[in-house]
Amino acid sequence: MILVHVVTTAPPAPRHGLVGESDALEEVLRSVARVADLQVPVLLRGETGVGKERVAQAIHQASPRAGRPWLAVNMAALAPTTAASELFGHAKGSFTGAHHRHVGLFERAHGGTLFLDEIGDMPMDVQAMLLRALETGTIRPLGEGEERAVDVRIIAATDADLEQAVEQGRFRAPLLHRLQGYTITIPSLRQSREDIPRLLLHFLREELARVGELSRLEPPVDGAVPWFPRSLMLRLIQHGWPGNVRQLRNVARQLVISSRGSDAIVIDESLERMLEQAGQTARPPSDAPRLAERRDADASTADPADHPMDREVDEDALLRALRQSHWSIGPAAATLGVSRTALYRLIERSPHVRKAADIPQDELMRCHEACGGDLDAMSARLEVSKRGLTLRLRELSRSGRLREAPPD
Repeated sequence: MILVHVVTTAPPAPRHGLVGESDALEEVLRSVARVADLQVPVLLRGETGVGKERVAQAIHQASPRAGRPWLAVNMAALAPTTAASELFGHAKGSFTGAHHRHVGLFERAHGGTLFLDEIGDMPMDVQAMLLRALETGTIRPLGEGEERAVDVRIIAATDADLEQAVEQGRFRAPLLHRLQGYTITIPSLRQSREDIPRLLLHFLREELARVGELSRLEPPVDGAVPWFPRSLMLRLIQHGWPGNVRQLRNVARQLVISSRGSDAIVIDESLERMLEQAGQTARPPSDAPRLAERRDADASTADPADHPMDREVDEDALLRALRQSHWSIGPAAATLGVSRTALYRLIERSPHVRKAADIPQDELMRCHEACGGDLDAMSARLEVSKRGLTLRLRELSRSGRLREAPPD
């Protein structure tokens, strides 16, 4: 009896403007795709500056509410005395100074999405009003006697420990449970360092375009020194990034503005202090030198065959990275500081890297028997990627040469 597992490959999740290829970001994108079309509230958690609002926008854009109102408010920026009015509105004459009826954010967001950032800073009385709005789908503007039905998707975000706030009596437990219809934790930049070169290049492009100097990122010719040196990228990868993506964007802007009118990039005193402090306190990641080499080719103008990183990775480094990562593409790509796509191109062109499809069938079957079907052991022994090996074995299973296909 031949057992065959049907393999279904899900299409890549839309990126909605989110930049990076790390496993951590890919998981965030998958979470966005899972929850976008549902009507449950979403709670986004993560450090300051990781891009919680951008993820919230991605959820809205991927949802049936895309094209309908999108409103965002930072609860920490609202005064406790006006927070209820801003969210739910008020009637004329409801309090001193209420000369006109005010339409709150809930009514203005009807049919769309309301993003509540820094939800942990919401006043306790307003928390009770929000809880009722979530439970009943209605609001009551201040000074009005009747409730109004509203259709609003709530996405909340925080970098605070809401569970501790509940224990301390500063946040209502029922509201936390309501907001946790689905939780997405957004990783810090330290947890996805392989995204730093790509993000930085993205921000540099934006800032250089604003000042009319986008040509600085063109590949150097005739042995000229590149505008952005590899040594600077290495120092940036080593930084601890307490401000995460927001801080990285600001650094890109600082570099571009400081370097205006200069032939070479200029690191001003404030940035130098930041980097010096990082060098004293941060432990460099083991893959920092390789990550520093990463460059992103503009797909609209560059031929993929001429990807600059493809030329910079030599055969020894390629083989070493693959062996150290046990032939796993993601970790090997991170070690080399290239995208998965670039690594696949390097493997395809390399005469020294075996491909699972090229292994003679009798050798493959002998290895399968010797390793007892253990894919990790087979991958290490044959020095091929586990993914490629899995696909090859499934082909043999479908053709009847292998009794059981490897699991998904």
